Amino acid sequence: MTQVGKKFEALIEIVAKLRSPGGCPWDIEQTSESLVPYFIEEVYEVIEAINEKDWDLLKEELGDVMLHLIFQSLIAKENNTFDLESSIDYVSKKLIDRHPHVFGDEKADGAFHAKQNWEAAKHKEKKRSSRIDGVPKTLPSLIQSQRIQQKASFAGFDWKNSNDVWKKISEEIEELRIAEKNGNKEEIENELGDLIFSVINLARFLDVSAENALRLTNKKFKRRFMFIENELEKNGKKFEDSSLVELDLIWNQAKDQG
Repeated sequence: MTQVGKKFEALIEIVAKLRSPGGCPWDIEQTSESLVPYFIEEVYEVIEAINEKDWDLLKEELGDVMLHLIFQSLIAKENNTFDLESSIDYVSKKLIDRHPHVFGDEKADGAFHAKQNWEAAKHKEKKRSSRIDGVPKTLPSLIQSQRIQQKASFAGFDWKNSNDVWKKISEEIEELRIAEKNGNKEEIENELGDLIFSVINLARFLDVSAENALRLTNKKFKRRFMFIENELEKNGKKFEDSSLVELDLIWNQAKDQG
């Protein structure tokens, strides 16, 4: 057995001991459902570590995610539903079946065709009625939208190039302006959704994650806003005491700093 294998088995034994009689009361009382919020938190901490390029933190957070994978599989084994070995067998078989261009005779001309093979194999395996099925309903809306569009693209339903998407965005902006003039809240909501959907489509064409792009922009806005707060505090002022022109000047200073 490799060193990694030995260490992985040791980790499984540690978690199993925590769950066993005489183990940790908190760990013993956990269920698959009770662990979900903690698992979501750990995944977001992994994302944050990647965005921050903090590799030591990523190492730590990936370990925490691994803990949850083992934890969930042990609970499943206790409930006689499945075990960790069967999960590993399943994902190994899935990787082989969905990569016929690697483990079979099919060809893949680049990453797009490789992913297309994956989606086609997954659709056949899952016996789904639609090529855009399988996107979790609980995904954040930006990620869900981009995944739906990717699946439609792999099925052959897509714009020819980004110029077509830009035209669609311009069209949706105009429709949103008309909806705003009409003052119909439901119409505005629908047209705004169409515009956001089209912008996410552009992100896909530009090979950018819309979710990551917005997350980075949120972070940038917070940093610049806090810069304004600090500058105002240095001068003994508050937002309420400052004109929009003054705030805009400080905002531009913040932009100069990144």
